[in-house]
Amino acid sequence: MSVPVPSEVSWGWIYLPPVVFVITAGAVCAWIVTRVLNRYGLSRFFWHPPLAMLGLTALMSALIGLFVMAP
Repeated sequence: MSVPVPSEVSWGWIYLPPVVFVITAGAVCAWIVTRVLNRYGLSRFFWHPPLAMLGLTALMSALIGLFVMAP
């Protein structure tokens, strides 16, 4: 039994696509991972840390979209 994916989410008078929430959740998860990496000094292994943050955002958004918002 699959749960239907909503085509729009109503927030007051604003209609937003579900991908907005997926990208927001992915950015928050990537920010948390980046904070942990910075805390323990592991971000020094990245050539360009902001680019790694962008990559983590894309990765986390894809994983959340795949497992949470899967059709």
